[in-house]
Amino acid sequence: MASLIGETVFESNGQAPAPSKDFYQLVVTKKEVIWRFWKISLRSEFRTTNPGELREMHKEYLDDYSLQAQIATVLGDSIVSYTLNLCRGNFDYLERLPYALLLYVILYLDLEDVAQLSQTSRKFEKLCSSDALWERIVENSCDTITPEMRALSKEVGWKQIFFTNKLQLQMQIRRRRQTSENLIV
Repeated sequence: MASLIGETVFESNGQAPAPSKDFYQLVVTKKEVIWRFWKISLRSEFRTTNPGELREMHKEYLDDYSLQAQIATVLGDSIVSYTLNLCRGNFDYLERLPYALLLYVILYLDLEDVAQLSQTSRKFEKLCSSDALWERIVENSCDTITPEMRALSKEVGWKQIFFTNKLQLQMQIRRRRQTSENLIV
């Protein structure tokens, strides 16, 4: 599992709360936390200010409440909580699995579980509503996929096709076929 973790474990950036325009970047690597900052100001006394960088080992970061407060101000309490967990060695391996492998695993879940998984993170929300997933779900639940169904999926998406009852689906395919015949004539 350790091979799933690259050198950079987490990265986020943001702008300080108004009225400040300062820009910040947080990078958590396997060994340290890096907090970078750029002073952005129209005032002449700050124009020559160089960007700054603060580096701390994980153990130091866990005890640095001042830095944690700065990060919370810019990026939020949830980011601080997440980085503290990373520094304690609590990695989210599931988030780091390759897309194809996650897709394969999700195919074994019940639809209710897919719906709940989609609410856990942006990555899983995107994955659980992806056409690639729903195309496979439709293929697993249908005997045959007709060329008309594939064409219709490009218009409405595989998820919509899965949740459309057969009668409605037949009507949509029939309408689509009639429209294409009218264009030919």
